[in-house]
Amino acid sequence: MIIDTTEVQDINSFSRLELLKEASGIIWILIPVFTLVLGITIGVLVIVWLEREISAGIQQRIGPEYAGPWGVLQALADGSKLLLKENIFPSRGDTRLFSIGPSIAVISILLSYSVVPFGSHLVLADLNIGVFLWIAISSIAPIGLLMSGYGSNNKYSFLGGLRAAAQSISYEIPLTLCVLSISLLSNSSSTVDIVEAQSKYGFWGWNLWRQPIGFIIFLISSLAECERLPFDLPEAEEELIAGYQTEYSGIKFGLFYVASYLNLLVSSLFVTVLYLGGWNISIPYIFVSEFCEFFEINKRYGVFEPTICIFITLAKTYLFLFIPITTRWTLPRLRMDQLLNLGWKFLLPISLGNLLLTTSSQLFSM
Repeated sequence: MIIDTTEVQDINSFSRLELLKEASGIIWILIPVFTLVLGITIGVLVIVWLEREISAGIQQRIGPEYAGPWGVLQALADGSKLLLKENIFPSRGDTRLFSIGPSIAVISILLSYSVVPFGSHLVLADLNIGVFLWIAISSIAPIGLLMSGYGSNNKYSFLGGLRAAAQSISYEIPLTLCVLSISLLSNSSSTVDIVEAQSKYGFWGWNLWRQPIGFIIFLISSLAECERLPFDLPEAEEELIAGYQTEYSGIKFGLFYVASYLNLLVSSLFVTVLYLGGWNISIPYIFVSEFCEFFEINKRYGVFEPTICIFITLAKTYLFLFIPITTRWTLPRLRMDQLLNLGWKFLLPISLGNLLLTTSSQLFSM
């Protein structure tokens, strides 16, 4: 069988075209992922700088001021210093668990960002079980901390890992029950649907007003999940040196540092999405009518709508971040028994009661 050279050329060009199409498809899939990762990185750097500046203001001292203008590059300087430091392994520890632990903590929290919506179409994965996927994925992080504590072959590290696991289990149940109440109110577990359900009623339709008890429980539980003061018992300096981080150095120590701020940012984003109306601006008596008209034009023609949605979501998130930052320098640390009593004896029954009330109101309103 004789094949003409033109036919061979056509076949080759067609196969090249198919390869180009596949490559372009993969690139278009990866672009949103890389954009989100870049945004998260910048967001974490901003949180570190904000915390240092706010902490300096509370304690009436000068914060970071030499690394870049107003000290904005201080976090980058700290990160580069940790990158250049030597990685030290404990001689009698489990090297595999010691190395895998920090990675599990960071990756599990990074995956949670895939269901965070910054706009009606600005979400990496709009799933029907979005909020519960976040809870399921974030519960993997304490396993990484427990592995790190066990692999360090250090009693202080192991105690820190055990405390992290116990604390996570204790406060995850009330947090999940609060999220379930929000899902019942919105008739959906999708993060986009929850925000759109709040936008129907404007400012007074925010779940902050409809679920005030749930909001307080969610706030306390998210502080405990992020291991922020007064719930920083897994790494209590006075008792456990640095908890599960004691034996770590270099980039692995830096990964724990990054994981804590990633967790703080994702918790604040979910507070914004679940309770503060997400990307909706509906705040009365603040914005002039000209701005509202401008926003309506953008909504209709899609000129700057994605930018405005991202800006509103981040503005609410960073305003909420003042609460965990200020509590760090305001409240004393709890004892371990007080922490567990608060979770199991107070928050769990109250969150169950809140869920029962929400379910009853939804049944009677049908």
